[in-house]
Amino acid sequence: MIVYLAVSLTVLAQSARQQTTSTGKKISPTLFGLFFEDINYAADGGLYAEMIQNRSFEYTPADRREWHSLTSWEYITPVFSYGSLNVETNKPVHPNNPHYAVLTIEHVGQPGVGENSKIPENKGVPGVGVKNLGYDYMVVNAGEKYAFSLFACQLSATPVALTVSLQDPRGKILSESKLTVNSKDWNKYTATLTASERSDSTSLVILGTTQGKVGIDIVSLFPENTFKNRQNGLRADLAQLLADMKPAFIRFPGGCLAHGDGLGNMYRWKNTIGPVEQRVEQRNIWGYHQTAGLGYYEYFQFCEDIGAKPLPVLPAAVSCQNSGGTWRIGGTGQKAIPMDEMKDYIQEVLDLIEWANGSVSSTWGAKRAAAGHPKPFNLEFVGIGNEDKITPEFEERFKLIYDAVKAKHPEITVIGTVGPFPDGEDFTKGWKYANNLTVPMVDEHYYQQPDWFVRNQYRYDAYDRKQSHVYLGEYASWGNKLKNAISEAIYMTALERNGDVVDMASYAPLLAKKNHTQWKTDMIFFDNEKVCLTPNYYVQKLFTANQGDYYYDKIVSKNSKDSTLAASCVKDSKTGDIILKLVNGGTASQSMKIDLSAFKKLASQAEQVVIAGSAEAENTLENPQAIAPVQSKIKVSKSFQYNAPAMSLTVIRIKTQS
Repeated sequence: MIVYLAVSLTVLAQSARQQTTSTGKKISPTLFGLFFEDINYAADGGLYAEMIQNRSFEYTPADRREWHSLTSWEYITPVFSYGSLNVETNKPVHPNNPHYAVLTIEHVGQPGVGENSKIPENKGVPGVGVKNLGYDYMVVNAGEKYAFSLFACQLSATPVALTVSLQDPRGKILSESKLTVNSKDWNKYTATLTASERSDSTSLVILGTTQGKVGIDIVSLFPENTFKNRQNGLRADLAQLLADMKPAFIRFPGGCLAHGDGLGNMYRWKNTIGPVEQRVEQRNIWGYHQTAGLGYYEYFQFCEDIGAKPLPVLPAAVSCQNSGGTWRIGGTGQKAIPMDEMKDYIQEVLDLIEWANGSVSSTWGAKRAAAGHPKPFNLEFVGIGNEDKITPEFEERFKLIYDAVKAKHPEITVIGTVGPFPDGEDFTKGWKYANNLTVPMVDEHYYQQPDWFVRNQYRYDAYDRKQSHVYLGEYASWGNKLKNAISEAIYMTALERNGDVVDMASYAPLLAKKNHTQWKTDMIFFDNEKVCLTPNYYVQKLFTANQGDYYYDKIVSKNSKDSTLAASCVKDSKTGDIILKLVNGGTASQSMKIDLSAFKKLASQAEQVVIAGSAEAENTLENPQAIAPVQSKIKVSKSFQYNAPAMSLTVIRIKTQS
């Protein structure tokens, strides 16, 4: 069990003052949202539904020292066929996608007959080709359809026949399609593959079955069932879990990913829109590869699909101070875009706003429309920077960007940044700089132990309401046990209480793939077929799906000397619902008195969701239901007692009667 320290006398006084207030106050309607970063294979191999790994032959040792253009591909010559496989760059599909594979089919073997048919090498479809196992493996299910495509060009005098198939580990063909490459130009070829049976270790096989030479690139396999059935879409189950949270916003594409591992690795939004064959792939600061298939268009589209406001974060024209792994020697890796390039970089920021919001007659709005979205995306927020080291180079460049956006787009809220941790030199300098510039909102990040969140639940009570507001862009309590999630719930009630100065908040990181997890605490763990929802996920969902825009004090009475008890009451003005969040982080049940006399025409029965259990309980992919929320009905009245279970969060949603 977790033992929390009692709050100080000062904090108790603050708590008492909070309890004497009886009026409601407006709070941010966008308080709780999501933060997505491509860490832990969250995008490629995760939320992005592409099943082929290294589909464009663009992996390099820069991604990972042992990687190369044919990583994840196996050269195969079944039934004693022979030829060759090379990677070339002299005639690419597009200059942004320079590598492609060349198959030369010199001889196509013949399956054995008679006694020779018993030789294993004589079985199967003959040809020269390649096999891809995907990200760890591919899972296909009987009767489900998969959209295959590739770009190919005929490099020999005669056309080349290709056979494309899904195969299980024994080589059994689960689905097959044939096509002929008969053009000297790069063309896209497609097929639908329907799996005849389930296999959790499937590979995609492409075989040249006639003599000749063919170039292939951007080999793709998507489940037909993506989220909202989007092409180049998202994995349906993971995307739906995020949609179910009803987040007010989504921040993307990162954290550290945004400002990158050196100047050349910055995330440049223009490289991630348009046809996938024209996007620029690059290494990931977290040590793998980004296809950019999940790019700005897909991020904005997903936000729109689930009713969340988009919050793109752009580099402040400086790279991560930890570039090159320099966190080991003091964070000296920050590099700045040269000043003579800043005009172009500032224009890149302004172009994003035009791309998102401009009319179809504008230069960048026309590009959005050409991609299939003539209506604006209604961008309201732009983040500049990510927990940067506050150097003179940063300050100079941030101001140039900030002033330019404010001058041309006063309707856009610019969110600044401070150094990581809840204190320290860059945190203090960043806040001072932001307030001097009157930046409307500042992005704070911190990861702490559970008891820190309990001890510091009154942190924002003392923040100056007349200065920059807060976006708590990244936070977590270093663990995925129930005690971690409950400590976060205690803190989130304080975020609601301070929703007049904390405008946004998002837990981080969001997703983590089995065997590819690079961060200690995450919200959702998954493999290629299963998901594990942590207690942290359930807590976050209960807050995001039950947001309000008015906060009320003097609704819940509790033992103010017990720092493990917390509560909040908000109203959702769209529905009229009153929402109570009651948290008990202690080792025994505790009584709380609810006084709803300030509200009229409330229903006598309410929806209740409780998450409770052992402090050490933790969900895993093998045991995903150790902790799960329990839904029920509860009778309510103008005044009633609620007995909060030990180590629990309870959400009670009360409807207003007409």
